[in-house]
Amino acid sequence: MSVIREIVLDTETTGLSPEDGDRIIEIGAIELINFIPSDKYFHAYINPQREISESALSVHGLTYDFLKDKPVFSAVADDFLEFVGTDSLVIHNAKFDINFLNHELQLAGKPVLDSNSIVDTLEMARKKFPGSPVSLDALCRRFSINNSERSLHGALLDSKILAKVYLELLGGRQPDLELGVSENLVIKNKGTEASYIAGLKKRKVALPNRVSDIEINRHKTFIAKIDGMEKWEIYKKI
Repeated sequence: MSVIREIVLDTETTGLSPEDGDRIIEIGAIELINFIPSDKYFHAYINPQREISESALSVHGLTYDFLKDKPVFSAVADDFLEFVGTDSLVIHNAKFDINFLNHELQLAGKPVLDSNSIVDTLEMARKKFPGSPVSLDALCRRFSINNSERSLHGALLDSKILAKVYLELLGGRQPDLELGVSENLVIKNKGTEASYIAGLKKRKVALPNRVSDIEINRHKTFIAKIDGMEKWEIYKKI
């Protein structure tokens, strides 16, 4: 089975717009391997070098006093990019986070993230449940995912919750089991299409027959008795 690596990511910020001078204050990201979280993650609190808006503070509860001794973004940028690599990013309302991340990366003189390798779970949820609430909390309620620890937003906690939501949006705990219908799991986003090989491959060496010759002969005899020889000739051809 081909290995599919994705990164579920979330950020917290000082406000709503980098164009207005707002900055990232927290990044949380976890690694998915074949849609299941591994034990690898990236997490950083970041000194925004500015005060935090009251509206943002009410969401995440991170104060400037707490952040002022943390590293600035440029100091963690290389570690972040190394963790992300070239793999797809899974983000809820991706436009918001990518706008901030690319703004910070540009300020740090680093390459920006590829918008073609982003899966937006907000768009996925809107297509799957048109007209229904599709916030992360609403999706947790829909999928019976426990988010009781989420009294305030936190980038790493939200990434862990989003990983569970993403798996449900794909179809549940085993999204690759198509039972012979399809060998590919296809995710479309922003006009791009990524086709992931998801299994259903033939074995190189067939498994040994688990039915004994005695059992096979008994079955043949039984079929012959109830259906007659004409049916038996059909059975042999199957």
